[in-house]
Amino acid sequence: MRDRRKRSVFTQVLIWMLVGTTFVMGWLPQDGSAMLAPITAPSMGPDQSRIDSLQRIQRVLESKIIQQRLEDLGLTPNEIQTRLSRLSDAQLHQMANQLDALMPGGDALGVVVVLLVIALLVVLLIYLLGHRIEVKKA
Repeated sequence: MRDRRKRSVFTQVLIWMLVGTTFVMGWLPQDGSAMLAPITAPSMGPDQSRIDSLQRIQRVLESKIIQQRLEDLGLTPNEIQTRLSRLSDAQLHQMANQLDALMPGGDALGVVVVLLVIALLVVLLIYLLGHRIEVKKA
């Protein structure tokens, strides 16, 4: 009889863990390896695309970690700006897309949300299983 209860608790824990894992896996988007061509609005000309790409690159270059690494390589901010101005529109666009894909520093918010969801599921599971075991004993 006691062995049957242990199996029942184990089965319930296993089911809830599978439900939780399936929920988390379905909730998180999969990383795509293919790249689609960007949608360009009719009002967005090549100059606007270049400005957008430069702004995205500048945002990344403002990071203290990136600035320090570039200084370690012997590049001054003026040299960086000169090199960026010499790039073609296609090269700037490609560089901006690659920098977006790298996400310096990682996506900490996504990791925190996943950890919180997992913690909530574990606490809920422990509470429900503990509550059911106490009810059966009474």
